[in-house]
Amino acid sequence: MSEQPARICILGGGFGGLYTALRLSQLPWEPLQKPEMVLVDQSDRFLFSPFLYELLTGELQTWEIAPPYEELLQNTGVRFCQGAVSGIDIDQRRVHLHDGPEISYDRLVLGLGGETPLDIVPGATSYAYPFRAIADAYRLEERLRLLEESDADKIRVAIVGAGYSGVELACKLADRLGERGRFRLIEVSDQILRTSPDFNREAATKALEARGVFIDLETKVESIAQDSISLEYKNQVDTIPVDLVIWTVGTRVSPVVRNLPVKQNQRGQISTTSTLQVHDHPEIFALGDLADCLDAEGQQVPATAQAAFQQADYAAWNIWASLTNRPLLPFHYQFLGEMMALGIDSATLTGLGVKLEGPLAYVARRLAYLYRLPTLDHKLKVGFNWLARPIIEALSE
Repeated sequence: MSEQPARICILGGGFGGLYTALRLSQLPWEPLQKPEMVLVDQSDRFLFSPFLYELLTGELQTWEIAPPYEELLQNTGVRFCQGAVSGIDIDQRRVHLHDGPEISYDRLVLGLGGETPLDIVPGATSYAYPFRAIADAYRLEERLRLLEESDADKIRVAIVGAGYSGVELACKLADRLGERGRFRLIEVSDQILRTSPDFNREAATKALEARGVFIDLETKVESIAQDSISLEYKNQVDTIPVDLVIWTVGTRVSPVVRNLPVKQNQRGQISTTSTLQVHDHPEIFALGDLADCLDAEGQQVPATAQAAFQQADYAAWNIWASLTNRPLLPFHYQFLGEMMALGIDSATLTGLGVKLEGPLAYVARRLAYLYRLPTLDHKLKVGFNWLARPIIEALSE
């Protein structure tokens, strides 16, 4: 009787999960050793999240930044299963899905990402717009369209959080709304982009000032209502009228992950070894937003797309190594720099000894992300479209 092939179950199809699956499909498995691979995600599409802002300005289209998993996994041997995870039994090695099949596993990859915590401020769940998923972008687009079609003289937008997401949104939307836009960027700390290189922070500050974005530092959101936001600054609360509140602050680990009986930090992130394995459960690998990981040098790995992208390579290799009796590799995180879009046709970029801002940085960012897109086929389609689009637009004028 032949032995059943091992089954690798990958939960979450973000940068950690999808890229682990793609890498696993490329590794040199012996014909009889090749495992069954299943990728589970509740959406039918992957999202290349650094490009989500460009949907709101019409610079990019949905198919470019959110290709279907079925298309990306064609001819890889990885099976896609659309469904939401309702529970994980780590003793029985089984994954439970809402209204779906139970999936048993020999190796499990946790790449479920995080969710935006809106319930920390009264009114945020009802009236604030998160910006994390493709559905968030569609919902925000619909609200912007209604505001643009209204006869209101000004469109007042408050963006909570002056990290990467808040700053990029403020610049993109200020370019979209032009003279009609009135923007406030609300930040609880004493500076924008607290973890950014100085060059990027200065470029972002200039870009925000040029667009007339008002920055509220050391300011806390007290509550959000249908058409107002209450802010606390130096123990004084002001209520300001707004048409739209966008919430970009915080990441919370999903309840499914928090309920797992494994070692976690105070924020519910799962503690891993430097080989990305969960303590006391070497058959489980955790990466991305939900992992609390120190790399081989003992440095804390940040919860960023860049880190998840790098972890995917190591997770795939280590799963392959663990199933083929080879040594596992400790993860080495490399900070490759930081890129941010600062409006339409402008960006800032710092890394690997290079500092750029403006249109040149915008092109460099586009090319760097084109290289990072999943699958050669998708890269070629998107790259060709970028080359052809200006020519088609010029001919149609």
